[in-house]
Amino acid sequence: MAKYIYQYKQWPDFHWDTSLISNVLASVRFKQGRLIGQMENLGFQLQKEATLMAMTEEVIKSSEIEGEILDVSQVRSSIARQMGIDVAGIVPSDRRVDGVVEMMIDATQNFNQALTDERLFGWHALLFPIGRSGSRKIEVGHWRKNPKEDPMQVISGAMGREQVHFQAPDSIYVSAEMEAFIHWFNEELKLDSLLKAAIAHLWFVTIHPFEDGNGRIARTIADMQLTRSDQSAYRFYSMSSQIRLERNSYYAILEETQKGDLDITKWMLWFLACLDRALDGSSMLLNKVLSKAKHWERFKLVSINERQSNMINTLLDGFEGKLTTTKWAKMTKTSADTALRDIQDLINKNVLVKVGGSKKGASYEVRAGEKCNI
Repeated sequence: MAKYIYQYKQWPDFHWDTSLISNVLASVRFKQGRLIGQMENLGFQLQKEATLMAMTEEVIKSSEIEGEILDVSQVRSSIARQMGIDVAGIVPSDRRVDGVVEMMIDATQNFNQALTDERLFGWHALLFPIGRSGSRKIEVGHWRKNPKEDPMQVISGAMGREQVHFQAPDSIYVSAEMEAFIHWFNEELKLDSLLKAAIAHLWFVTIHPFEDGNGRIARTIADMQLTRSDQSAYRFYSMSSQIRLERNSYYAILEETQKGDLDITKWMLWFLACLDRALDGSSMLLNKVLSKAKHWERFKLVSINERQSNMINTLLDGFEGKLTTTKWAKMTKTSADTALRDIQDLINKNVLVKVGGSKKGASYEVRAGEKCNI
């Protein structure tokens, strides 16, 4: 008896109950269309701003799902540089961040280009620029091919008490499995493009063709297909952000599906419902973009230096924690006196407001709504 989905003779002849998913699919399609309409009315600059925010979230959260924490400022700066988006507060980024960003940009900005083995090898090399996953040396830029490394298992738990959640096809089958997957992905099918994204995610991560990075590349492939569905390189929502919020159920439904038969109805329902919630979350991103634009409309006649502009953007982009004079000085690489002068100047111009009573415990926020002093 088959233990895993790929061991069935009919693999990969997936099937699902259309009557159960049709309502969820219709809801997602409606929200997708409404969102695209809203974003088209934003104008070119705000569309780029929204794309920058959404793609930053996508890169950050996809890595977080795998337990890797990337620096938000580096990711945002890398995306802006590689996409030619003019934003304040650009910081240097390391090779690892640039590689993850380049993979995501290629998938979403060149979404109509064919998926090939060489393209996937390139993405894998971008994820692991020095050929290591943590301290472990891995084979980069080609499929798993060493039988000595079999079985490829997804495991959790401490040594001696490991739990095997999934075991991928042995390496001798990977090349043929990927040839079939890539052919299917590039083929014009009478299949809803959102359903194709769900299947592509499941199919790729089940093959598990690389030594590491399979989850991130599976989500990138799904994003590529979602971009094809939107028929726009502008990104206005982040599927990985929603998956990160639902990480436990994500892993649970993957395990259940991979240990089940070829009826993937439950997976399709979960993927579409997660996408539905991701689209709901896009309203927060839209409000954030519009709010930021309104603030800068207020500030347009105010004399602001580059340090002040960068820090205002940092606050408007959702600065975590409290912005104190000490943090301002550290982030702008200036003295405490210079930081205090910058802050006081913006308070006098009604751009910032002081929060908290004592001088030592004071922090600062962007003042809402009031007319600025030039």
